[in-house]
Amino acid sequence: MKIKEGYILREVAGNCIVVPVGNLDFNGVITLNETGKFIWRLLEKETSAEEIAAALQAEYEIDKDTAANDTARFLQKLKDAALLV
Repeated sequence: MKIKEGYILREVAGNCIVVPVGNLDFNGVITLNETGKFIWRLLEKETSAEEIAAALQAEYEIDKDTAANDTARFLQKLKDAALLV
C-alpha cells in the first residue's frame, strides 16, 4: 500500500500537514505528529503494514505488539480518509 497520488506532506509553522494538490475532492485538514510523519514518509513508496511496524519498532524502540497496533490504527485512519491505494 502507499499514499494516493495528489497528497503531499508539508511542514508549516512547525506542524506537519497533509495537503491535497491538484483538483481533488478533499475537505479538511490532516495534521500529523512526528510518528505520523515517519509513517507517511514510509508510505510515499509501496510498503506493507509489517514493514511499517518493523520500522516503528526500530526507530522508537517499542515492542512488536505496540508497533503493530499503532500501525494498524494509523493505517485505518488513512483508509477511512481514502488516502491509501
